[in-house]
Amino acid sequence: MATDVQVPALGESITEGTLAEWLKKPGEAVAQDEPIASLETDKVSVEVPSPVAGVMAEQLVKEGDTVAVGAAIARIDEGGTAAAPAKAAAEAATNPAGAGETPALKGDSTAPVAEADADEDHITTLSPAVRRAVLEYHVDPSKIQGTGKDGRLTKDDVIAAAQGQKAEAPQAKAPAAIPPSPAPQARAPAERREERVKMSRVRQTIAKRLKDAQNTAAMLTTFNDVDMSAVIDARTRYKDLFEKKHGIRLGFMGFFVKACALAAKDVPSVNASLEGDEIVYHDYLDVSVAVSAPKGLVVPVVRDADRMSFAEIEKTIAAYGKKAKEGTLTVDEMTGGTFTISNGGVFGSLLSTPIINPPQSAVLGMHRIEERPVVKDGQIVARPMMYLALSYDHRIIDGREAVTFLVRVKEAIEDPTRLLIDL
Repeated sequence: MATDVQVPALGESITEGTLAEWLKKPGEAVAQDEPIASLETDKVSVEVPSPVAGVMAEQLVKEGDTVAVGAAIARIDEGGTAAAPAKAAAEAATNPAGAGETPALKGDSTAPVAEADADEDHITTLSPAVRRAVLEYHVDPSKIQGTGKDGRLTKDDVIAAAQGQKAEAPQAKAPAAIPPSPAPQARAPAERREERVKMSRVRQTIAKRLKDAQNTAAMLTTFNDVDMSAVIDARTRYKDLFEKKHGIRLGFMGFFVKACALAAKDVPSVNASLEGDEIVYHDYLDVSVAVSAPKGLVVPVVRDADRMSFAEIEKTIAAYGKKAKEGTLTVDEMTGGTFTISNGGVFGSLLSTPIINPPQSAVLGMHRIEERPVVKDGQIVARPMMYLALSYDHRIIDGREAVTFLVRVKEAIEDPTRLLIDL
């Protein structure tokens, strides 16, 4: 009996996606709930599981096709028999020595072809991000212990295994004599090449949303700088105790999230949104934190950040960062934010004008910390300074309110005691 595999619900307001990659081929055995394909939506990549166990009978769409929620994309034969063993036996009969074959993902060229085929079958069950890492680092996924959910491999597992192989590899002995180098040959004229790559669905959505924000919102950016000495001193003093107690490192983001939550109480319009001719004010702070992912920037949401402790904020952001690298963020985790913080400083940015993430009304841009001369008590001294940028929708937020918000953030960062006494 054949069972259709349908596109699952992809989240609120998402009605279609693009079939990015097939993880199973026709004739291959499929376990129940095992991913058979990877879908790319406007926001995240989603794996499509098989509803039943059996054999992949037919792929109904091609990679790159747009498919609607509920559409059938494949058929699973519940009573079928996998064709892979028969195919392997036929290849073994026609090519017993494996001449001309290169084992997949093996560093040893003498490995049997059957073992390479087994590795290829294993790698198709991995997520796209992990599969790319396996191909890039040339490791055997069947010999790596996974640390993800249900023992599945993560990208970090692959990288760790690759580093372990490199450390264990014996160093080659130096040759007794260096053979003379061949005479240099005339270099061919440099070739001018171009490569055209279709934009991913995520990148297309990012481009559209950012351009819509520029066309719709009356955006303006105000700047300030902040002395990071107090925060750096606090981290240095308490980082070991903090990590020992909470199992997570104390970062800068926790301070800025708490500072923004404090400032939003004084300037609620920064945490508001515009819907039609109505301004919606929120009595909670759901912070969208910009995170770099393999396919572009994503903004998972730290919900009720104003009620969280430093440890809860740091753990949530760290978990989102790991999910972003693995491509496992869900749609629900990236929707519903009321305010955004973007930290371009981790990439070395000195100053920027971030773009609002609609329907939000403001975004805070953090930048790199560098020592600069400043005047303190009539003396020129070096201080670790950071530029802050607040882009805001002038339709909702007046200039006075924007400047006041940024000053409140500056005051809280330069004197973290304010975060404790709500001042």
